[in-house]
Amino acid sequence: MKVVLFCGGLGTRLREHSDTIPKPLVPIGPRPIMWHLMRYYAHFGHKDFILCLGYGGDLIRDYFLNYNECHSNDFVLSKGGQSIKLLQSDIKDWSITFIDTGLHANIGQRLMAVREFLGNDDTFLANYSDGLSDLDLNTHIERVRNSGAVAGFAAVRPSQSLHSVTIDKDSKVIDIVSMNQSELRVNGGYFVLDKSIFDYMRPGDELVEQPFQRLIDAGQLMAYQHDGFWAAMDTFKDKISFDRMYAQKNRPWELWHHDASPESRQ
Repeated sequence: MKVVLFCGGLGTRLREHSDTIPKPLVPIGPRPIMWHLMRYYAHFGHKDFILCLGYGGDLIRDYFLNYNECHSNDFVLSKGGQSIKLLQSDIKDWSITFIDTGLHANIGQRLMAVREFLGNDDTFLANYSDGLSDLDLNTHIERVRNSGAVAGFAAVRPSQSLHSVTIDKDSKVIDIVSMNQSELRVNGGYFVLDKSIFDYMRPGDELVEQPFQRLIDAGQLMAYQHDGFWAAMDTFKDKISFDRMYAQKNRPWELWHHDASPESRQ
């Protein structure tokens, strides 16, 4: 299936990096977060990507145009540098389509802008480009398909340490609940979409607002309740958390390392 990645936002809450590079290029270890996400999809066999570019789109293009696998893979150099043998490979079998979808477009507008590049598949995948998960993608896709729904997404528990506060009419706090300990779930992305999603969209719509409400009204929107790992890089604190996890080799999103096959070690 084709994978649409929304990677054109401004990333205003990650100013420490997004003033110089777009958020999808913020690194976790030697590679940007969007590479980790694309490698996740490739692990499940989905290697045909459509990038919805906007802010910093030129830098994302340059990253892949100048991609050097020696910078992030082990290799053997011989003959004084004339011969290089990679011991692993990343993206040689990926297909990546780069589409400028506008600087200020919303998610719905970006999706509409790449509609013609989706090919003949009845179902396609889509995602934000700043969140990682250990979601079993095959099970997620199967459940959405079996439900007959037009669209499905991963409903996850928020990774931030936030609290829900209940206040009475006199501004006194009468309850405070940790969101992570409640039943609250948020849209974590990892969309599975039937092409008929476009029948529910209008020009200018934000995907998860008007179109999703129309799907709800029609009983055509499904949520997969994922209780495993999910985290998004929204703030500099999130960046530090990802860096710490990577350094400690606590990388639950790297499902390709959980298999013993040689290919999964790439």
